[in-house]
Amino acid sequence: MFYTEHHSDKLRASDYMKIQRKPDWLKLRLSGTAQFASTRKLIAGYGLNTVCRSAQCPNLHECWSSGTATFLLLGNTCTRNCRFCAVGTKKDLPPPDPNEAENVAQAVRKMKLTHVVLTSVTRDDLSDGGSRAWTETIRKIRESNPDTTIECLIPDFRGNLDALDRVMQLRPEVLNHNVETVPSCYASVRPEAEYRQSLEVLRLAASTYGLQAKSGLMVGLGETPEEVFEVLDDLVACGCRHITIGQYLQPTKHHYPVQRYVPPEKFDQYRIYALEKGCTTVQSGPYVRSSYHAAECVENKHNTLTTT
Repeated sequence: MFYTEHHSDKLRASDYMKIQRKPDWLKLRLSGTAQFASTRKLIAGYGLNTVCRSAQCPNLHECWSSGTATFLLLGNTCTRNCRFCAVGTKKDLPPPDPNEAENVAQAVRKMKLTHVVLTSVTRDDLSDGGSRAWTETIRKIRESNPDTTIECLIPDFRGNLDALDRVMQLRPEVLNHNVETVPSCYASVRPEAEYRQSLEVLRLAASTYGLQAKSGLMVGLGETPEEVFEVLDDLVACGCRHITIGQYLQPTKHHYPVQRYVPPEKFDQYRIYALEKGCTTVQSGPYVRSSYHAAECVENKHNTLTTT
């Protein structure tokens, strides 16, 4: 039987210091390889951004050492100010790079990827939310890499149906959009987004376009386990069958503080719950991120795994 944990909104200083000490299961050993250096050089050579670096992903060394990366479209600066995210924020941004789509496609070809994950910053400053840059990138990848499957981790485009249609009608193998956290935490960590709107993006992908819908959330932001179960129920109800659950890690002292380090056994509990509810793939663990073992969402499971 699942248990309930209650967390105070305001932590005592002594409690916060305890939280800041990472437990043993969160200690990573970083290693550099020739493949890591090659991946870094290739990405830099094409002038590309990756969410691996921009979002300070803890799995960067593992993924780049295996020759995989998640490409970050539309620059490396976001127009929204989510308190959990390491990506830089600014309201006045330059127009999209007209060469980005071709450069991403060529990098995919050079890296010989059989499965690629695309994501982007949120560009509320653009009338189309950046959706045209998305479609151009998908088309370029398919032109030069016809056998490569694609996962698109998209923003909500503020619920703009034209922008959402523009991407979804190209039928990427996986359509990913993260709810990020439980509804009660939105005001604190994701104030410029709406939980129900995120669910609607996923419902649209699964029900209207028949796409494989995927979503992810972080834990350790102050949520209770029961709230996580409710989010998992909501995701399944809107047609989402692929889910990632990971530990929130504070990027800098200026970001939202970690409220709790969730133990591995709780991640196992979340994974079992989601699978029992009907999910196909569930990646749940302290270092799991949105693109963790991404190729498992497509039918051809021997594809190169892309992890972030």
